[in-house]
Amino acid sequence: MNEIANEFKSLRMPGMAQCWSSLLETRKIDELSFYEGLQLLLQAEKNQRKENRNTRLISAARFRYQVTIEELNFDAARGLERGKIMQMATGEYIKQGAPILITGATGTGKSWLGTALGYHACLMGQKVAYFNIQKLFETITLHRVEATLSKFFQKMANMDLLIIDDFGVKVMDGQQLLDFMELIEDRHGRKATIIMSQLAVADWYNVMLSNTTAADAILDRMVHTAYRFELKGDTMRKTKN
Repeated sequence: MNEIANEFKSLRMPGMAQCWSSLLETRKIDELSFYEGLQLLLQAEKNQRKENRNTRLISAARFRYQVTIEELNFDAARGLERGKIMQMATGEYIKQGAPILITGATGTGKSWLGTALGYHACLMGQKVAYFNIQKLFETITLHRVEATLSKFFQKMANMDLLIIDDFGVKVMDGQQLLDFMELIEDRHGRKATIIMSQLAVADWYNVMLSNTTAADAILDRMVHTAYRFELKGDTMRKTKN
């Protein structure tokens, strides 16, 4: 009987192998009909493959934090309305290719919220990429040097969800702004993007003054169709003693 579990493993069916071993250990194998046993084995394999895929997606996203939507502290006074966040959890914004803009002062939970939405998207089987804005530009520069920038832009264009944190920490130079515009242009109306920033959206133009035409194009594509979260209140970060 153990040979069957080994055969499942050799065929790369770990879910079936584990389920089969469990049925043997609990001696439930004889209580099941062939049809019932087959259903259990198939469901176990399906669950295992989904779990493996989710693990790969979460690892590939490279989130700064590990946080789920269930761990968020919902508080309408802080801008964390339960109903609005749960609406985002349906993933409809991803189907729409709509942006989400999350703004607020340091420590109000912008990265926490954006990461929770991204983590949830992974659990729904979506491909997600998370970047701090400075790390994003460093990555673009590296790909430009290696003459692989077009492949990187194509990869980002194909992501179901792109999350960009700390937008607006400093003014973008001309090339950075053009690169950022290309990322946004490739995703506009097709793929979802989440941007987190300490700056109010009304002040975003000020960090893109190196090319006002590009700035107008970016804001036009990001602002008008976006879902917005404006987080308020004191910092939620624990003060270290």
